[in-house]
Amino acid sequence: MFRCPWQFLRDNKKHIISLVGGGGKTTIMYELAEYYAAAGKNVVVFATTHIWLPRFGESTAEGARSGAYAVDTPAVQRLWQQGKYAVLGTLEQGTGKLVAPAAPLLQEALEKCDIALIEADGAKQMLCKLPAAHEPVLLEQSDIVIAVAGLDALGKSLEKACFRWQLGREIFASSCNLLLDEIKLAQILLSEQGSRKAVGTRAYYIALNKCDLVEPAQALAMRDLLVAQGMNENRVWMRGKKHE
Repeated sequence: MFRCPWQFLRDNKKHIISLVGGGGKTTIMYELAEYYAAAGKNVVVFATTHIWLPRFGESTAEGARSGAYAVDTPAVQRLWQQGKYAVLGTLEQGTGKLVAPAAPLLQEALEKCDIALIEADGAKQMLCKLPAAHEPVLLEQSDIVIAVAGLDALGKSLEKACFRWQLGREIFASSCNLLLDEIKLAQILLSEQGSRKAVGTRAYYIALNKCDLVEPAQALAMRDLLVAQGMNENRVWMRGKKHE
């Protein structure tokens, strides 16, 4: 996290942050939650679509999670007092997933938290995403949107790498299943028919995930292409073991 260039991580302001795309949204969301909780912030995590209820107490690649599931406001407050983040949501019968929390709990959590982290998009664990008409589900209060894409999508077919790849005709002017290269991934990340859909005036950031799974020159070329097309370099995080 310490090499992430995003200034909002250190501006000591309240933020309601939505994550969209694919290729590591959930991992990055919990990494941000750990970072903010360690900094003494009151953090809530939830989804406006669906999210797996994490297994707290188990070790992950980044270490043991320091959060827990909270069913109500008193539980949220107790976790904050313990320096932990609170995961909110309504358990969906039959799936084991959490959907958006009940409106009263959601409203109170958004009012009282320092940081809210929201998974606002689903990608079926695929590496990038093209949104359908009803996606993403961005709360009006959200001030930051982070688009995530796994760079190991490069060189794969759209069908293998991109959720809702059939919608590619709207961006690529083609209905065929093309190979995903840097130019097409940049189109997905920068298009208002892609990851920038419904962002509006919100601050927009990009996480290029799994940079360690491609050649360093390819990861840098991907970032430089985004910058050449108008993305602020300091809003692009190249995330991977070789970049941490």
